[in-house]
Amino acid sequence: MTKTAFLFPGQGAQSVGMGAQLAASLPQAKELFDRAADVLGYDLLDLCTNGPAEKLNATDHSQPALFVCGLAALEQLKQDAPGVVENCAVTAGLSLGEYTALVFAGAIDFDAGLRLVQTRGQAMQAAADITPSGMVSILGMEREQVEAVCAEARGDDILQLANLLCPGNIAVSGDMAACERVTKLAEAAGAMKVIPLAVAGAFHTPLMQPAVERLSAALAEAEIRPPRIPVVSNVDARPHDSAEEIRSLLEKQVVNPVLWEDSMRWLLEDFGVDGCYEIGPGRVLRGLLKRINRKLPCENVAA
Repeated sequence: MTKTAFLFPGQGAQSVGMGAQLAASLPQAKELFDRAADVLGYDLLDLCTNGPAEKLNATDHSQPALFVCGLAALEQLKQDAPGVVENCAVTAGLSLGEYTALVFAGAIDFDAGLRLVQTRGQAMQAAADITPSGMVSILGMEREQVEAVCAEARGDDILQLANLLCPGNIAVSGDMAACERVTKLAEAAGAMKVIPLAVAGAFHTPLMQPAVERLSAALAEAEIRPPRIPVVSNVDARPHDSAEEIRSLLEKQVVNPVLWEDSMRWLLEDFGVDGCYEIGPGRVLRGLLKRINRKLPCENVAA
């Protein structure tokens, strides 16, 4: 019996035009955007369709946009291959995408999930505005090497591994001065490429702690149920059944590293997944998966 996983992308996968074709051709997708407009108080479909890119890329807008586009793409898959959706065995999402996965798994309703995502995006943007900070993608170095250059670059600032995506692809995050130092040190240490990321701030570090306090209040009010299929947590690369555990992990996710490579290895080696679907904008997750297991089939359902 096959075991299929659904994977939902996170921030950075967004682009102007996403979701437009789905909303135009699929009534169920258009209904999600209409509901989103009521919840958010603005026309999300217009923002996704027409931009401007600067507004769509802002944390407080990109997170709700990716959430809704991922679930709109899921509606397309329900239409095209209902059996695939019904038989999905496990799901995961990258950072923001974990909320999309939880809604798919029935742990959170769409409206409640969207409100949480809106609060999360706003809170993370506000936390980023407090301290000049950023993220840097380091390619071609293994975890131990990246940890070593971070230790050398950190000084009295905050700097830590933030996204452990796949072998040779790790993002670090912290105070802007430390990000500038680690960029030079990683290049000198032999990194294949070092890329400052266009993000609002130091996601997945203690600099996001102010966002946790706001998100915690929203999570406390949200109804969360045990998911009907496993949802792999970014924090510890394991699934959890308890609503309270899920709440706690979603809080920790904002300040803890995203263990994406570990999550994919758990899916493959412990759970026995033999096929994946990346559902939503972009093809980032498929590319990461190929670096972890080149043979595993992964289909894209675009938004």
